[in-house]
Parts: sequence; structure tokens; C-alpha cells
Amino acid sequence: MGGERKKILLVDDDPVIREVLAALFEGEQYEIEQAENGQVALQKVQDSFYDHIITDLSMPVMGGLELLENLQKLGVEAIITVISAHSELSSVSQAFKLGACDFIAKPFGSDQEILLTLRQAEEKSRLKKDNIRLQQEVEDKYIFSNIVAKSKVMAAIFSAIIKIADYKTTVLITGESGTGKELIARAIHYNSARKKAPLIDVNCGGIPENLLESELFGYVKGAFTDAKRTKKGLFEEADGGTLFLDEIGDMPLPLQVKLLRALQEEEIRPLGQGQSTKVDVRIIAATAKNLRDELKEGRFREDLFYRVNVLALEVPPLRRRKEDIPLLIDFFIQKYNERLGLHMKGVDGPCLKKLVDYRWPGNVRELENVVERSMALTDNEILVVADLPDEIRKLPALAAADFEEDGLSVKKNRISMEKRLITRALAETKGNRTKAAAVLEMSIPALLYKIKEYQVEEGVK
Repeated sequence: MGGERKKILLVDDDPVIREVLAALFEGEQYEIEQAENGQVALQKVQDSFYDHIITDLSMPVMGGLELLENLQKLGVEAIITVISAHSELSSVSQAFKLGACDFIAKPFGSDQEILLTLRQAEEKSRLKKDNIRLQQEVEDKYIFSNIVAKSKVMAAIFSAIIKIADYKTTVLITGESGTGKELIARAIHYNSARKKAPLIDVNCGGIPENLLESELFGYVKGAFTDAKRTKKGLFEEADGGTLFLDEIGDMPLPLQVKLLRALQEEEIRPLGQGQSTKVDVRIIAATAKNLRDELKEGRFREDLFYRVNVLALEVPPLRRRKEDIPLLIDFFIQKYNERLGLHMKGVDGPCLKKLVDYRWPGNVRELENVVERSMALTDNEILVVADLPDEIRKLPALAAADFEEDGLSVKKNRISMEKRLITRALAETKGNRTKAAAVLEMSIPALLYKIKEYQVEEGVK
């Protein structure tokens, strides 16, 4: 956390060894606590958070290996280093399996050797976490670069990302579900000066209200019935980096007040803790909802809205950037060729037309799912119309020829066009009249009237 000293828990039954190590590490600006055996250490880790735990393997009451087993069960995130004699190498091997990062051999070497071991353990832990993030980062950045390659509207968003990436200013990303809002958030983070720090994401609508507060702000042992140990919240996990609040429009009102305070004061208060903790976090929020409508309905606080809506990016739906569809299809074919061990070469013309003409209510996510499903089920090297799902394959096409049968009559062609659009909307939404009305941008009563008046046959045709 911003400027705070890292904490080390020294666990050894020999008080002389504890004092020697404590003096060394305190001189390096670490905060030190001590425990004479694993049982005492286990009690301490449930009461407080430690960056490092340095433990001897041979101790009375509870030894080092048993301590590591318990730490693993508790999900303790500290960097663990074990102290061992040369005769305990088999135990060191077991300690590594239980989560230890490194070991300090007895008898101790120079102070610099001990400090080097600690630094190496920190580096190993950092690299392990970075490798996990890096894999996701590389894939996400590659997807993003392919999405923006053709459409002007996405190119404009990418240009905006480059401009705003290094500012700490809060960003609000809006757009329909499946448009890639999380991808935009990752692009902002990984193009910023914070890219080496964590990017932590949380779905505000995917966590029960009674758990969301403790997830965001953390808690101390005893703060509530199940708080068996002190736990960092996601704000602290993201310290120095970025916190991505996905579906912020689903955040309950009582928690919105606490989030606003955290954003304004740049500090949080874990549940059960009397004092606040400073954090340095860049906030990126996203929502598929219209927050202005949520304001009117009293479901979203106005002060929080203006706090998060500083830099706004709207990700357009796929139907508004159809020129991206062929490129995305090629990308997903390459992706699933590798993942599924296939050798798909592409799609034929009629199949591509069906995919481009479809409105994609689920956006890029739906397109990816359709490509993966079609590739898994086909026996062809080229995807054809027959490989597509029914809702796309049987979708009635809209072309100039559709209206020639009614001559030049505006009234007749209007009726014909409306009937075909309604039929298509019902097909795309699988007969869901509410969703069809939304797609057609008309009221439900007006849709029901026209279905009856035009004798529209409902269902996928």
C-alpha cells in the first residue's frame, strides 16, 4: 500500500534466531512480528495480514510443515520462506509443494545472503502473479487490436484510450452486453503507467449485496460471524493499479455511498476496523444500463454518477460496426483452430452474408460463440449456411428485391417492409415480443397491433 512498510512474521522456537533476523529486517524498513511456534503464528495470521512469513521447519507444538498446510487451507497470500538445516532438505521439498517460495539455510550466511533470499522470494512471487496476468493481457490486447483494425468508430475509441490511459481520472465505459467493455478496460490499464501493477476486476451484479462490501473493502477478524481471519479487500489488492467495477449500475444504493467516499477521500475502511487506510487506485467502471435512467428511477446516486462519469466511452454494438464482422470471424476461426485442433479455412460468401446481416443482440460474445459452435459441429473445411444456428440460418433476408412486388406504392412497400422487419425481429429474439419491440424501437402495444394487422407468423422462419 502507498508508502507503508511490508510486514514480516518470524516463526521460530529459538528467541535468539528471531531477534537476529528481526534486527536485520527492521534495519531494512520491514515491520516485524514474532511467534514461537506454528500454533501462535496461525493465530496471528488470522488477526492480521503479513507480506512475508519466515518459518523454521522444526518446532514444538506445531512445526513448519503443519503450519504451511494450515496456511494453504486458509488461503493466506503471504510470501513464505522456510528456515532449514542441510539435513532437512526433504522437508524443504515438501515445503515447496505446500507453497513456500524459498529457504534460508542453517547456519545462516551473511546478512546480504539472507536479504537476497528474501528479495528472490518476493521476485518469484511477483513473477508468478505477473505470468498469470501476462497471458490474459497478451490475448486481450491481440483481440483488441483486431477489433479496431477496420471500423472507424472503434479506431476512435482506441485513439481515446491512448490519450486517457495515463490519467488517474475515473473512466465510465457504457455499451450493450457482449460489446467488449472489459476488453476496453484492460486496454486502458495495459497502455498506462500502471500496467505493471494489478488490474483487479469485480462484477458488482455478480456478488450478493451482503458480500460485496467485504469483497471491496476487506475485513478484520471478528468483523462478522464468518470472519475467521483478516482479509484484504479488492481496493487494497489493486493498490497502485486499477480497479475495474463491472456492471456498476447493479451496485446497491447503501454501498454506492461508501464507494463515493472511497473515491473522494482515496481511502477505505475495512469492516470492523476503526481507522481508514489510504489507497492509490485508478477506477474504471462499466455498465450495460443507462445510468441517467437509473438516476430518474432513484436506483443510482446522482453524486456517484458525476464522480464516475468523468471520461465516458461508449462501445457501439456490433450491428453498428458490421465492417468488423469479417475480421472478427477470421480471428475466431484462427483462435478455435488452435484450441480445437482444427484446420478450418474460412466461410463461404452466402454464410458470410448471413453473419453480416444478423443483428447480433449478444454482440461480439455471441459472434464468438456462433463461430466456435459451428466449427465444432461441421465436417467441412469452409463454413456454409447449413452450419449456422437456426436463428441465423433461417433469418429472412432484407434486400431491394423484397419490395419490388409492390411496385412504387409507398404505402404498400411500407407495410411490406414493416412486416418483414417485425418477422425478422421476432426471429432474432426467438419470439420474445418485449425484446423485439426494443429492437424495432416501438412500444409493445404498437408491435402487438401490427402483428395482428399484418398477420405476422411468429417464430423463427
